[in-house]
Amino acid sequence: MSKAMPASVTALIDSFARLPGVGPKTASRLTYFLLRAPTEVAETLSHAILELKQKTRLCNVCFNITEEDTCEICKDAQRDSSIIAVVEEPLDVLALERAGNFNGRYHVLHGVISPRDGIGPEQLKIRELIKRVHEGAVQELIISTNPGMEGDATAMTIKHELDKLGKEVKLTRLARGLPTGADLEYADAMTVMKALQGRQPL
Repeated sequence: MSKAMPASVTALIDSFARLPGVGPKTASRLTYFLLRAPTEVAETLSHAILELKQKTRLCNVCFNITEEDTCEICKDAQRDSSIIAVVEEPLDVLALERAGNFNGRYHVLHGVISPRDGIGPEQLKIRELIKRVHEGAVQELIISTNPGMEGDATAMTIKHELDKLGKEVKLTRLARGLPTGADLEYADAMTVMKALQGRQPL
């Protein structure tokens, strides 16, 4: 650790640098911004982080992030419970909601199958998805994993598990209006809307 920098400053830079997409330079800029900012800015940020960790949980139905046992989308009687969009992460729910033309429900897997990272079907919410299909009146699953090898492998695993279940469910995949390798959360609303409208049988 450099003697030119107090330990508290170094510790905050290191903490910021652990965040995804934040390199050492950005971490340093954020730290020095907070040093110069009024104390209430730092207090508001620290309070928001603590509340995030203390108040949020996973919905007991779809596994999206919520502050209640069941999220607002799952509680909404106006949503079509027979159609479920299966997404990788909670941010993908926001992307589909921004498109404004999906009125079904969601199921958040919390990742994709990635053997190189040691992530198999057991680490995802696939078992819970199959249980929802088994117990409910689900007519269609829209597999909305990101285009690419890992998203495709996850989609095929879900298809395999549904085949074993032996229940008639329409299985579709978002249209390839999404560029291969692109993340759903970064797509604009029009691209997501077109991908939803042009979904294909899996």
